[in-house]
Amino acid sequence: MNKPGLLLRETVNMSFASLGAHKLRTFLTVIGITIGVFSVIGVMTAVSALRGSIESGLSFLGANTYQFAKWPIGIQVNGNDRAKYNRRKNITLAQSQRYQQLMAGSGNVCLKVFLRNGTAQAVYNGRKTTPGMQYGGTDENFLTANQYAIDLGRNFTAGDVALGSPVVIIGQDIVTKVFPSESPLGKPIKVNNLSYTVIGTFVAKGSSFGQSQDAIAMVPVTRFLRDNGADGYSINIATEAPSPELYYESMDKALTAMRIARGLKPSEENDFELYSNDSLLAAFAKVADAVRDGAFIISAIALAAAGVGIMNIMLVSVTERTKEIGVRKSIGARQVNILSQFLLEAVAISLIGGVGGILLGVLAGDALALALHAGIVFPWGWAIAGLVVCSGIGIGFGFYPAVKAAGLDPIEALRYE
Repeated sequence: MNKPGLLLRETVNMSFASLGAHKLRTFLTVIGITIGVFSVIGVMTAVSALRGSIESGLSFLGANTYQFAKWPIGIQVNGNDRAKYNRRKNITLAQSQRYQQLMAGSGNVCLKVFLRNGTAQAVYNGRKTTPGMQYGGTDENFLTANQYAIDLGRNFTAGDVALGSPVVIIGQDIVTKVFPSESPLGKPIKVNNLSYTVIGTFVAKGSSFGQSQDAIAMVPVTRFLRDNGADGYSINIATEAPSPELYYESMDKALTAMRIARGLKPSEENDFELYSNDSLLAAFAKVADAVRDGAFIISAIALAAAGVGIMNIMLVSVTERTKEIGVRKSIGARQVNILSQFLLEAVAISLIGGVGGILLGVLAGDALALALHAGIVFPWGWAIAGLVVCSGIGIGFGFYPAVKAAGLDPIEALRYE
């Protein structure tokens, strides 16, 4: 009764003994499988981690919020498309304020604009931040539209915006670096070599997509444009709908209001972009799909090359072990035993490479995710699929050598030198 189990155990032992007898050759073949699996598992681990982070932490647009801007967000534009967007006129402060008037009672409207060159630096009493902090202009609705909160001090008022007051609200990174042992409230601070008085600090938010959200200094939008030149900037307009139920109704009204504010005729197409969290997620999904497709192509090529390598070493192994096969057949080994042994060797090589590729891919993908401050994941679905594919490669590319070994004539095999 135990004969089938004993035969299987013997087949397994002989298969692994053969692989162990040619360690370098086996290792080099395994590497090919590992590289192919690593490429797709690594990419999909990183993409899965980033997708989860984006879906749970996309916060520069608040809930029920959509935004108007001159340029598209989240896509690359080239050639004719770039020229088309370049021809668009900036969204001016006057147009933004007109939009605010038209949307009165239909949601909170936040105006915001950020310094383009990204070299802003905060300085106080000889202490300074590193260049590259966010420096921009906004209004009293910035908190709700962008999911910030005040830690110390106060928010902007409508009066601050109307008068263009030289006041600033700063993030916790700036507080830590230039006010390490004193309250920043009421202190004069220079941002981008311009003088402001600190009236408040933001509650810490941490990082998003690898960038700190606490290295930020915001001034009234009117003051920002006065200090940095209004002609060179286009205002972004974020609108928070009154409720989820009124989101699309608010958006429809907003589109009409924006067209009126921009002075567009009924026959003219929109000269602005509308986007929301959903559209940003969709844009990321397109990029992720393109990256995934690229990883599939690379891994397919690598796995095909590795499969050819498996077939090659198995054919060499058949040739080297011809006499051994003859001896086994002469003492009663059947064709199915020989076939099973060689197939098992091919599948074992493929699966060892697959497991190595999965482990390395998960480690590399999660390392990238951690570097971008995203959560770590283990892509169980992709890992299982990888093992199934590796098994198929082992069977597919090992089948011909196995059949060839199983079909050897025992008499001829014993005579082989």
